[in-house]
Amino acid sequence: MAESKRINWDNAITIVSVAILVGTELVGLTWAAGWAFGGMLGLPRSVSIGVEIVGAALGLVLVYYFVRAALKVEPIRG
Repeated sequence: MAESKRINWDNAITIVSVAILVGTELVGLTWAAGWAFGGMLGLPRSVSIGVEIVGAALGLVLVYYFVRAALKVEPIRG
């Protein structure tokens, strides 16, 4: 039976902290960009909210890829 590798808590805390910081910035940026585009283009409120939601979803996808790349540099296990 193979032993499981121990968690490196220094790396885990670093990854979680950076994910929270970068995630907040990316989601906030993309959400605000959706709001700004909706206002600049004079879109109806419901369409503007849809653009904001799409922007926030894009931000979450970017956070996912950022965390994947960060885990390659700072592995949690090992």
